[in-house]
Amino acid sequence: MNDKNELHKKRQKKIKEKIDLKIAAATVEKGIVLLLTGNGKGKSTAAFGTLARALGHEKSCEVAQFIKGTWDCGEQNLFESLGVKFHTMQSDFTWESQNKEKDKLKAQVVWNKCKELLENENIDLIILDEITYMFQYKYIDINEFIEYLSNRPKSQSVILTGRSAHKKLMPFCDTISTIENTKHAFDNGIKALKGVDW
Repeated sequence: MNDKNELHKKRQKKIKEKIDLKIAAATVEKGIVLLLTGNGKGKSTAAFGTLARALGHEKSCEVAQFIKGTWDCGEQNLFESLGVKFHTMQSDFTWESQNKEKDKLKAQVVWNKCKELLENENIDLIILDEITYMFQYKYIDINEFIEYLSNRPKSQSVILTGRSAHKKLMPFCDTISTIENTKHAFDNGIKALKGVDW
Protein backbone atom coordinates (compact mmCIF):
# COMPACT_ATOMS: atom_id res chain seq x y z
CA MET A 1 0.00 0.00 0.00
CA ASN A 2 2.82 2.41 0.90
CA ASP A 3 4.55 1.63 -2.41
CA LYS A 4 1.39 2.60 -4.33
CA ASN A 5 1.12 5.84 -2.38
CA GLU A 6 4.75 6.68 -3.07
CA LEU A 7 4.35 6.00 -6.79
CA HIS A 8 1.24 8.19 -6.86
CA LYS A 9 3.05 11.01 -5.06
CA LYS A 10 5.98 10.82 -7.52
CA ARG A 11 3.66 10.93 -10.53
CA GLN A 12 1.71 13.88 -9.12
CA LYS A 13 4.94 15.69 -8.28
CA LYS A 14 6.12 15.36 -11.90
CA ILE A 15 2.76 16.61 -13.19
CA LYS A 16 2.90 19.59 -10.80
CA GLU A 17 6.43 20.46 -11.94
CA LYS A 18 5.32 20.51 -15.59
CA ILE A 19 2.26 22.64 -14.82
CA ASP A 20 4.30 25.03 -12.66
CA LEU A 21 6.75 25.53 -15.55
CA LYS A 22 3.89 26.36 -17.93
CA ILE A 23 2.39 28.80 -15.43
CA ALA A 24 5.76 30.50 -14.97
CA ALA A 25 6.21 30.77 -18.76
CA ALA A 26 2.80 32.41 -19.29
CA THR A 27 3.76 36.06 -18.80
CA VAL A 28 1.77 37.85 -21.56
CA GLU A 29 -1.31 39.72 -20.35
CA LYS A 30 -3.88 40.42 -23.06
CA GLY A 31 -7.41 39.66 -24.13
CA ILE A 32 -7.85 36.48 -26.14
CA VAL A 33 -9.89 35.32 -29.12
CA LEU A 34 -11.65 32.03 -28.38
CA LEU A 35 -13.21 30.09 -31.26
CA LEU A 36 -15.83 27.46 -30.43
CA THR A 37 -16.62 25.48 -33.58
CA GLY A 38 -17.52 21.99 -34.81
CA ASN A 39 -20.75 20.10 -35.48
CA GLY A 40 -21.51 19.19 -31.86
CA LYS A 41 -23.98 20.78 -29.47
CA GLY A 42 -22.69 23.18 -26.84
CA LYS A 43 -20.74 25.95 -28.57
CA SER A 44 -23.06 28.78 -27.54
CA THR A 45 -23.60 27.12 -24.17
CA ALA A 46 -19.84 27.18 -23.53
CA ALA A 47 -19.66 30.83 -24.62
CA PHE A 48 -22.43 31.81 -22.21
CA GLY A 49 -20.73 29.87 -19.42
CA THR A 50 -17.69 32.08 -19.96
CA LEU A 51 -19.97 35.12 -19.93
CA ALA A 52 -21.27 34.05 -16.51
CA ARG A 53 -17.69 33.71 -15.29
CA ALA A 54 -16.77 37.17 -16.59
CA LEU A 55 -19.79 38.75 -14.92
CA GLY A 56 -18.81 37.01 -11.69
CA HIS A 57 -15.57 39.01 -11.88
CA GLU A 58 -17.53 42.22 -12.62
CA LYS A 59 -16.35 42.42 -16.23
CA SER A 60 -18.19 44.50 -18.83
CA CYS A 61 -19.76 42.22 -21.48
CA GLU A 62 -21.96 42.45 -24.58
CA VAL A 63 -23.41 39.86 -26.95
CA ALA A 64 -24.16 39.87 -30.67
CA GLN A 65 -26.27 37.00 -31.98
CA PHE A 66 -26.37 36.19 -35.67
CA ILE A 67 -29.20 34.00 -37.03
CA LYS A 68 -30.90 33.80 -33.63
CA GLY A 69 -33.20 36.43 -32.22
CA THR A 70 -36.84 35.71 -33.02
CA TRP A 71 -37.75 33.30 -30.24
CA ASP A 72 -37.57 33.08 -26.46
CA CYS A 73 -33.94 32.58 -25.42
CA GLY A 74 -33.09 31.51 -21.86
CA GLU A 75 -29.58 32.97 -22.00
CA GLN A 76 -30.84 36.32 -23.21
CA ASN A 77 -33.58 36.39 -20.57
CA LEU A 78 -31.06 35.77 -17.81
CA PHE A 79 -28.17 37.94 -18.94
CA GLU A 80 -30.26 40.94 -19.97
CA SER A 81 -31.73 40.91 -16.46
CA LEU A 82 -28.11 41.25 -15.26
CA GLY A 83 -27.50 44.25 -17.51
CA VAL A 84 -25.82 42.57 -20.50
CA LYS A 85 -26.78 44.15 -23.84
CA PHE A 86 -27.79 41.82 -26.68
CA HIS A 87 -27.66 42.80 -30.36
CA THR A 88 -29.58 40.31 -32.50
CA MET A 89 -30.43 39.97 -36.18
CA GLN A 90 -34.09 39.38 -35.32
CA SER A 91 -34.17 36.87 -38.15
CA ASP A 92 -35.10 33.21 -38.39
CA PHE A 93 -32.55 30.56 -39.29
CA THR A 94 -31.54 31.03 -42.91
CA TRP A 95 -33.42 27.89 -43.96
CA GLU A 96 -36.59 29.41 -42.45
CA SER A 97 -36.34 32.95 -43.85
CA GLN A 98 -35.04 31.94 -47.31
CA ASN A 99 -34.49 35.62 -48.06
CA LYS A 100 -30.78 36.23 -48.63
CA GLU A 101 -30.93 40.00 -49.21
CA LYS A 102 -33.10 40.61 -46.15
CA ASP A 103 -30.86 38.43 -43.97
CA LYS A 104 -27.73 40.14 -45.29
CA LEU A 105 -29.11 43.59 -44.42
CA LYS A 106 -29.99 42.42 -40.90
CA ALA A 107 -26.53 40.89 -40.50
CA GLN A 108 -24.93 44.17 -41.57
CA VAL A 109 -26.91 46.11 -38.94
CA VAL A 110 -25.56 43.82 -36.20
CA TRP A 111 -22.07 43.83 -37.71
CA ASN A 112 -22.01 47.65 -37.68
CA LYS A 113 -22.79 47.51 -33.95
CA CYS A 114 -20.04 44.91 -33.49
CA LYS A 115 -17.53 47.30 -35.09
CA GLU A 116 -18.35 49.82 -32.36
CA LEU A 117 -17.93 47.15 -29.68
CA LEU A 118 -14.58 46.02 -31.10
CA GLU A 119 -13.31 49.61 -30.78
CA ASN A 120 -14.60 50.15 -27.23
CA GLU A 121 -11.86 49.71 -24.63
CA ASN A 122 -14.46 49.68 -21.84
CA ILE A 123 -15.85 46.30 -22.95
CA ASP A 124 -13.94 43.33 -21.54
CA LEU A 125 -15.72 40.47 -23.31
CA ILE A 126 -17.78 40.22 -26.50
CA ILE A 127 -19.60 37.10 -27.66
CA LEU A 128 -20.23 36.90 -31.41
CA ASP A 129 -22.65 33.98 -31.42
CA GLU A 130 -23.08 32.04 -34.71
CA ILE A 131 -20.87 34.49 -36.56
CA THR A 132 -19.14 31.77 -38.61
CA TYR A 133 -22.24 31.45 -40.79
CA MET A 134 -21.97 35.11 -41.75
CA PHE A 135 -18.67 34.39 -43.52
CA GLN A 136 -20.00 31.26 -45.24
CA TYR A 137 -22.97 33.17 -46.66
CA LYS A 138 -20.81 36.24 -47.39
CA TYR A 139 -23.04 38.49 -45.29
CA ILE A 140 -19.91 39.88 -43.60
CA ASP A 141 -16.55 40.32 -45.31
CA ILE A 142 -14.03 38.04 -43.59
CA ASN A 143 -11.11 40.41 -44.25
CA GLU A 144 -12.92 43.39 -42.76
CA PHE A 145 -13.81 41.28 -39.74
CA ILE A 146 -10.21 40.18 -39.22
CA GLU A 147 -9.05 43.79 -39.43
CA TYR A 148 -11.43 44.85 -36.64
CA LEU A 149 -10.61 41.76 -34.58
CA SER A 150 -6.86 42.39 -34.90
CA ASN A 151 -7.11 46.07 -33.97
CA ARG A 152 -9.43 45.75 -30.98
CA PRO A 153 -8.29 47.04 -27.54
CA LYS A 154 -5.48 44.91 -26.13
CA SER A 155 -7.37 43.81 -23.01
CA GLN A 156 -10.59 42.87 -24.82
CA SER A 157 -11.54 39.20 -25.27
CA VAL A 158 -13.82 37.91 -28.01
CA ILE A 159 -15.63 34.58 -28.28
CA LEU A 160 -16.65 33.38 -31.75
CA THR A 161 -19.13 30.52 -32.16
CA GLY A 162 -20.55 28.51 -35.04
CA ARG A 163 -19.93 25.53 -37.30
CA SER A 164 -17.44 25.36 -40.16
CA ALA A 165 -15.21 28.24 -39.09
CA HIS A 166 -13.42 29.96 -41.97
CA LYS A 167 -9.78 28.88 -42.22
CA LYS A 168 -8.68 32.54 -42.38
CA LEU A 169 -9.84 32.95 -38.77
CA MET A 170 -7.50 30.32 -37.34
CA PRO A 171 -4.26 32.36 -37.12
CA PHE A 172 -6.09 35.13 -35.25
CA CYS A 173 -7.54 32.85 -32.55
CA ASP A 174 -5.63 32.19 -29.34
CA THR A 175 -7.76 29.19 -28.31
CA ILE A 176 -9.75 26.93 -30.62
CA SER A 177 -12.09 24.24 -29.33
CA THR A 178 -13.83 21.92 -31.77
CA ILE A 179 -16.97 20.33 -30.37
CA GLU A 180 -17.85 17.12 -32.21
CA ASN A 181 -21.21 15.40 -32.41
CA THR A 182 -21.18 11.86 -31.01
CA LYS A 183 -24.94 11.57 -30.44
CA HIS A 184 -27.84 14.03 -30.45
CA ALA A 185 -31.35 13.55 -29.05
CA PHE A 186 -32.91 15.39 -32.02
CA ASP A 187 -31.65 12.67 -34.38
CA ASN A 188 -33.79 10.19 -32.44
CA GLY A 189 -36.95 12.25 -32.75
CA ILE A 190 -36.71 13.98 -29.36
CA LYS A 191 -37.98 17.58 -29.38
CA ALA A 192 -35.69 20.43 -28.33
CA LEU A 193 -36.23 20.95 -24.60
CA LYS A 194 -36.89 24.39 -23.13
CA GLY A 195 -34.27 25.22 -20.54
CA VAL A 196 -31.82 22.63 -21.92
CA ASP A 197 -31.65 23.15 -25.69
CA TRP A 198 -32.85 26.78 -25.76
